[in-house]
Parts: sequence; structure tokens; C-alpha cells
Amino acid sequence: MPPSHASTADSKPSGTSGGVQSLERAFDLLERMADAGGEVGLSELSASSGLPLPTIHRLMRTLVVCGYVRQQPNRRYALGPRLIRLGESASRLLGTWARPYLSRLVEETGETANMALLDGDEIVYVAQVPSKHSMRMFTEVGRRVLPHSTGVGKALLAHTPADEVRALLARTGMPAATEKTITTPEGFLDALEQVRRAGYAVDDNEQEIGVRCLAVSVPNSPTSAAISISGPAGRVTEAATERIVPILQQVAGELSEALASSGTNGG
Repeated sequence: MPPSHASTADSKPSGTSGGVQSLERAFDLLERMADAGGEVGLSELSASSGLPLPTIHRLMRTLVVCGYVRQQPNRRYALGPRLIRLGESASRLLGTWARPYLSRLVEETGETANMALLDGDEIVYVAQVPSKHSMRMFTEVGRRVLPHSTGVGKALLAHTPADEVRALLARTGMPAATEKTITTPEGFLDALEQVRRAGYAVDDNEQEIGVRCLAVSVPNSPTSAAISISGPAGRVTEAATERIVPILQQVAGELSEALASSGTNGG
């Protein structure tokens, strides 16, 4: 959003978008807070947004009253607990929107399709469409796992700066789910480099012996998201990988476009 240099009333419509200026500004501030790690001072928000301090103070006061922001003892502002309910509901909807695309993955690859998000330091599965094979993989929607042992975790962290990845791994630890799980930061960073080169991630018996998973991130998703297929290692072979990865990448691109259009359409 462009900086505001005028002291016009916050309720003034913001032009072609038809939105109310104060509402747009409030959401812009919430997103800036999230980008800054969830806690900021008013002067930081003023510097990053270009809005005058009195305007920011008025908007933040309203957000505090509504519970979407809380003021800390150090006078800084943090994202509030009421946002959790909104985020959880949005995550469930994201999985609902993704289901037709996951169904197509199942039809075209024959394997179980999943969607997962990066939630803090964990991977959470928000949608799944099972394979029609009698022998198939099942991951409970809502299940949380650590990123280092999953294909979706690698796909989601592939473009995260190395120091941030190291910090995450230091917080979570790297317990071995199987003897093939990567258990060192250097090994995981090497795996992320392979993801960047190849354009997709592999979980090769690292979360469960006998299971292989192929995953790609969803480009430009409103929150970090990835889709994957998983199946028995005997079916998800190297030869199958060459066939499946382009399908995954195409579906991820189409899902990205659908999410972008749902965010811009009125209604």
C-alpha cells in the first residue's frame, strides 16, 4: 500500500478498490506486524507503512479493543489471540479449496494426495484425498509433524535463509523417525539445495519405512503451502517420479492461480 501523506478521514473510500481506507490500513498494519515476527513498536510501523503516528495509534487502539492486537507491558504491540480463530478457519477453508486439485492428482498419479502448511515450526496437514489402491497412505488431517523428515517440509523450507532454517532445527530438534531420516542441520541444508535444483522434494523412507513422498510448494500462496503425493516405495519409483513431478508442478501452479483469484474477486 502506498504511504499516506494526507490527514484525510480514515473512512474515505480508497478509489478503485471500493474498500474503506481505514480497513485497508488496519489489515496492512496486521500484515506488517506478521512480517516483523508478530510484535512491533508504533515507530516501526510508521516507518514501514509511511502512515503518521496519530493514524497508526488510532487504528491500533481499535484493533486492541477488538482483540486482534494486544499491547505488551513494554508498550509494543503484538498480534492478538482472536486472530488464531480466524487463521484456523482460513486453514480449514484452504484445505477445502484445494480438494478438487488433490482429487485430480489422485486421478492422474494413482497415489494419495496431501496439502500441508508451515505453522510456526511445524508442518500441519490440512487436506488429503486418498488413493483408490487397496494399499495406500493415510495421514490424518490436522496431524502435525516436524519439517526435517517430510517432503512437504523440505518443499516449504527450500527458499528459507539458511540461518532461519538452522534456528528452526535448533528449536525443534531432529529426531529420527526411521534410519533414513536426516538428523543433522548440514544434511538438511544439503537436501534443501537439492530441492532448489530439482524443483521438487522427496521423502525417501524418511518419515515411514516403505513410503515415498514427492512434494512441491504452491507458488505465491497466501500462506506457506505445499502439495504432495505419497505411496508405497514400490510404486513411487524413480521412473514414476519422472512422470509424477510435472503433474504436481502443474497442479500447484493452477492451485496458486485459483487462490490468487479468490483473494481478488469481490463478493
